[in-house]
Amino acid sequence: MIIVMSSDATPEEIKKVEDTIHELGYTPHAIVGVERKVIGAVGDERGKDRLQSIETMSGVESVFPILKPYKLASREVKSTDSVIQVGGVAIGGPAIAIIAGPCSVESKEQICTTANLVKSSGANFLRGGAYKPRTSPYSFQGMEEDGLKLLAAAKEVSGLPIVTEVMNPREIDLVAQYADVIQVGARNMQNFSLLKELGKIDKPILLKRGMMNTIKEFLMSAEYILAEGNNQLILCERGIRTFETATRNTLDISCIPVLKKETHLPIIVDPSHATGHWEMVESMSRASIAAGADGLIIEVHPDPVKAFSDGPQSLKPEKFARLMENLRPFAELMGRTLR
Repeated sequence: MIIVMSSDATPEEIKKVEDTIHELGYTPHAIVGVERKVIGAVGDERGKDRLQSIETMSGVESVFPILKPYKLASREVKSTDSVIQVGGVAIGGPAIAIIAGPCSVESKEQICTTANLVKSSGANFLRGGAYKPRTSPYSFQGMEEDGLKLLAAAKEVSGLPIVTEVMNPREIDLVAQYADVIQVGARNMQNFSLLKELGKIDKPILLKRGMMNTIKEFLMSAEYILAEGNNQLILCERGIRTFETATRNTLDISCIPVLKKETHLPIIVDPSHATGHWEMVESMSRASIAAGADGLIIEVHPDPVKAFSDGPQSLKPEKFARLMENLRPFAELMGRTLR
């Protein structure tokens, strides 16, 4: 249910409504608007009719049901776009956020060199995998905690906030010590135990769409994080699996306007994983910005031929610099900006 408070509702009246929601067995989620406060009450839908009685309480203007299955992610609850602030950088809003770096952390020289190079070209964040979910158990699995420490070293020399993946609920606290944004990879989009635990921490989460999941399923996974209280959530389209084999995945550009209609959460795009080929990254980046994406996450490696993982889709630093130069006027044409 959505409880809309009157514009002149007092803090005491708001507190009493929130207490009543708790007493009825639901969780209140407050959303402060420009003119009034809205409270989303979420929980077991079987008893939602009891919430209708809140309409009689002082300070309440109206009560009505949330029709979408994804409650807190829906624009029914929050009509304005959410902007996630990370280290002084906004994800959402007029500026296009750029996350760049290698698929895997391989050495201190590799990650620190890449960090400085992508920053000089205009990247806002450094990405790098310390834990790597791989299809084969014999593939490089990441440097784990040693990789996290190298990411911290790269942040120290470059000043860029860190985006890195967590795969296991047991590793959340460790990854959170180093990461500014914690990524949930495509294979873990429906790891609900992981999502619930991430919903309990005070750290931005970047949630990638599963390679075989619908938009509705994507938003329902987002709901798991939001329902636990963490509203610092960023969505990421990274391509879905289709019958096409010319590209690694199929970038679902159409999901961007759909998500913009359905949710207030910012959406970024990963053209590197979507195509699997570095030469396609620029065109798909332009298409993503044209469709309304709030950011891009791009793989960059100083020597892709020697990369431990995903070399064919990684840009060399000089190609990334050229990409950024080409995207700036295009972003401005679309009413957006790049650093």
